[in-house]
Amino acid sequence: MLVQRIKTLKEIDLKNKRALVRVNFDVPLDENGNIEDDFRIRESLPTIKYLLKNDCRVILISHLGRPEGKKVKKYSLKPIAKRLEELLKIKIAFLEEASQKAEKMTQTMKPASILMLENLRFDSREEKNSSELAQELSKLGDIFVNEAFSVCHREHASIVGIPQYLPSVAGFCLEKEINELNKILFGAKKPLVAIIGGAKISTKIKVINKFLRIADRVLIGGALANTIFAKQGFNMANSVIDKDSFADAEKINLKNPKLFLPIDLGIWDGKKARYADVANLLKGEKALDIGPKTIHLFAGAIDGAKTVIWNGPLGLTTQKPFDVGSVEIVQAIAESKSYSVVGGGDTIAFISEIKKEKVFNHLSTGGGAMLDYLANETLPGIEVLK
Repeated sequence: MLVQRIKTLKEIDLKNKRALVRVNFDVPLDENGNIEDDFRIRESLPTIKYLLKNDCRVILISHLGRPEGKKVKKYSLKPIAKRLEELLKIKIAFLEEASQKAEKMTQTMKPASILMLENLRFDSREEKNSSELAQELSKLGDIFVNEAFSVCHREHASIVGIPQYLPSVAGFCLEKEINELNKILFGAKKPLVAIIGGAKISTKIKVINKFLRIADRVLIGGALANTIFAKQGFNMANSVIDKDSFADAEKINLKNPKLFLPIDLGIWDGKKARYADVANLLKGEKALDIGPKTIHLFAGAIDGAKTVIWNGPLGLTTQKPFDVGSVEIVQAIAESKSYSVVGGGDTIAFISEIKKEKVFNHLSTGGGAMLDYLANETLPGIEVLK
């Protein structure tokens, strides 16, 4: 169903090629550098295994975190390489950068072997979309495979630069992401319900307004709703709000009958939780979840839906009992038996934590990229593959 007409992995000759693969191994790590969730690593496995099966020499490039052009130990990809070795049960070579040594190594690698490079963002040229870095990286491969949907909204050297110098295709994960999101955009069975949570309104304005046009119901929660309430003049006390986005909040038609906002909230005073209507926060309190009335309202809006898309948790899911709203919404989606898609790092991590992955037809590796694709129907990293 690739509405975006781009070449895919099965359309090119791979035999004995050096495949330069842009993956996204930006996974959450604990304080000791242990991987907390390897979802993004596992999503890349079908493409990597397919390349190995075709005797490719596979060169993996990725970023991790935001080291801002500096070599920061906690953002090293070495633990990721180790985890990938465990998953694939093969040895992976590791190099610090795209040097002449790396180029020579790719020439002498055995077929069906893997080389991983250190964090791309240790080099400040990556985020500046340096053509020099793109050329250096392109020398490591004969073909380029983009398997990093979740950063396709970034105009970085490894995303939009490399395809200027190498024949380029979409990997299986990128292809699947486009197909699944196109089902929402172009073939969604109605009623279509969009659930949007998280924090920053500025990154979600376009997609909220898009869904107010194409969806039947749009449910908004989380700190996103706090900001809207604060802009309306409600006292949100110590709740997380984004004052810089007040102007963006004005771009949403809050009178649209498709739009559902919380009517009560889960509130924390630093010692205990309580539930109250939106207007009733006291000094020092924080709104950290949707309340029981809102859960009932949102569950009713989801009931009977044929398609559901969700991005962004509806509460502080890492602190009980403020995960209740999101847990109940997962249950409502399960009971609706709708075709459902979910994305965003925090939302996916939460769903994995409560072991409800099977509720959803598709778990997207993207957060910002998913929102941008739904809003704009393309991304810079996809355009360059056409």
